[in-house]
Amino acid sequence: MNLSYDVIVIGAGHAGCEAACAAARMGAHTLLITMDMNKIAQMSCNPAVGGIAKGQIVREIDAMGGQMGLVTDATAIQFRMLNMSKGPAVWSPRAQCDRGKFIWKWRETLDHTANLDIWQDQVEELMVDDGVATGVKTIWGATFHAKSIVLTAGTFLNGLMHIGPRKVEGGRIAEPAAHHLTESITRHGIRSDRMKTGTPVRIDRRTVHFEDMEIQDGEDTFHQFSFLNRHRALQQLPCWICYTNPEVHKTLMGGIEQSPLYNGQIQSIGPRYCPSIETKLITFPEREQHLLFLEPEGENTNEMYLNGFSSSMPMDVQIEALHHIPALRDVKVYRPGYAIEYDFFDPTQLHHSLESKVIEGLFLAGQVNGTTGYEEAAGQGLVAGTNAAIRCGGGIPLVLGRDESYIGVLIDDLVTKGVDEPYRMFTSRAEYRVLLRQDDADERLTEKAHAIGLADSERLNWWLEKKEAIHRIIDYCEHTHVKAQQMNAMLERVGTTPLHGGCPLIDVLCRPQVTIADAAEQLPELKALLDAPANRKEEIAEGAEIRLKYKGYIDRERMMADKMRRLENIKIRGHFDYDNLNAISTEARQKLKRIDPETLAQASRIPGVSPSDINAMLVLMGR
Repeated sequence: MNLSYDVIVIGAGHAGCEAACAAARMGAHTLLITMDMNKIAQMSCNPAVGGIAKGQIVREIDAMGGQMGLVTDATAIQFRMLNMSKGPAVWSPRAQCDRGKFIWKWRETLDHTANLDIWQDQVEELMVDDGVATGVKTIWGATFHAKSIVLTAGTFLNGLMHIGPRKVEGGRIAEPAAHHLTESITRHGIRSDRMKTGTPVRIDRRTVHFEDMEIQDGEDTFHQFSFLNRHRALQQLPCWICYTNPEVHKTLMGGIEQSPLYNGQIQSIGPRYCPSIETKLITFPEREQHLLFLEPEGENTNEMYLNGFSSSMPMDVQIEALHHIPALRDVKVYRPGYAIEYDFFDPTQLHHSLESKVIEGLFLAGQVNGTTGYEEAAGQGLVAGTNAAIRCGGGIPLVLGRDESYIGVLIDDLVTKGVDEPYRMFTSRAEYRVLLRQDDADERLTEKAHAIGLADSERLNWWLEKKEAIHRIIDYCEHTHVKAQQMNAMLERVGTTPLHGGCPLIDVLCRPQVTIADAAEQLPELKALLDAPANRKEEIAEGAEIRLKYKGYIDRERMMADKMRRLENIKIRGHFDYDNLNAISTEARQKLKRIDPETLAQASRIPGVSPSDINAMLVLMGR
């Protein structure tokens, strides 16, 4: 069989699903190749979406017309907005999902996407002709040709799983590894290396003593992931909290010599911010307990996920340790935790479009770029799939700036700095996080995505209606003068100083104790504006309030971002012979030559390139 497509996507994980949908929506005839059509968008680790900074990425995916937010809302069994005690720059949505329903909702989405075909098989060879990717060959002898190819193979490239001393080849438990594909790519000059990740034990809820645990309920508020959804559809379930103890630690440390992480069996680097339980014990020997979350895997399953107990220890050691936790003293397990090693490729060999600098027409997204997390993968997949489709028509690639999105921060970090451990997004990685809030992702990205054909008109129209509603509220608050007798009863009730005379309404709203809803109870005109939207009025009110209360911070950060954009506009690729650029340090010459940055701003973010090196380059460019 020999067929041709515009775009081929290899792998149907979170990156692959977003990439395939994006390319198809852009009008490209797209093929998605997956090993198992019944495990599309499988949640290999925790069946949860979002979290600190990760939730912002999902909101951005949704704002641009991606599907992850819609699928998450449709399958959520618990929702929480994290960090609500802090400023809105770090508010982050998180949802626990029904693992099985999540897969089938994604399958339904793919099945109803025009221009998209699915083929169940395993790719073993990338075909390259004169430095250009032209197609793929599969283990069953199928050959497919394409103008663009997106690789999103996750942990399957030469995957090797570890439980104690036992090693089994595979990309996920009970699923085969992908052999030969890495070699067919690296022979063309793309650098690869190995990384490691892991997952915890799965347990039977019928054997848990919940009376010995703390309950953690979700929230029943208007917050959600998609800007289009109305509310969550499934039964909402609690999560549970328990702790390890010295007996658990003693049992685990007694088997530490059998841990693949500490006996030399695993050589690759694991995620710093999601360590195994044995790593926690080694790193924090003084701690007498570690926090664990017991989370449901679905509405109607007894399977539960023990968050915080990731391990590759022998299974008897894992189970014995669990039995020392009071709530888990009688626990039965479905399968132990395990670690997995896999191949990834050096992301500094990518353009910001996620197209390879070495093989034209090859795009990479997800864990093959050295990242960890469903959300980071999906964000890359959306960008890679979009640009793969754009390449077919010869358009300008979609590149997101660091002041536009967390996805832009993620990709810039990857291609500029590279990775020496699995990359995970945090709000601290973004220098403009006041601009990159979860509530304003549609403001930042929807119109841009619609202009290139990625976001549809329904999404654009909803944003334009929301924008107008927010503008009306802000305009009223900025131009309305209130009197003391209108506001003082409310101000005293919320515990803040009463007014001694009239003042602009915005001055009242800038007080941390006062909400826009409090003010609206005293001002019928404002209340009418808040009640006017036909739907999602809570979201509109919150958006207006954040913009009013944090206007000074937002304006200051926008000014800083605009200054940095001047350096983003200075193109330097092709202007310097770094080998002979003696005005800068040797380290800077080496790093600049290896990464070959597009702009002076990107060059300034490369580790080892100092401000004096940047100034020297500016002088040489006639500045």
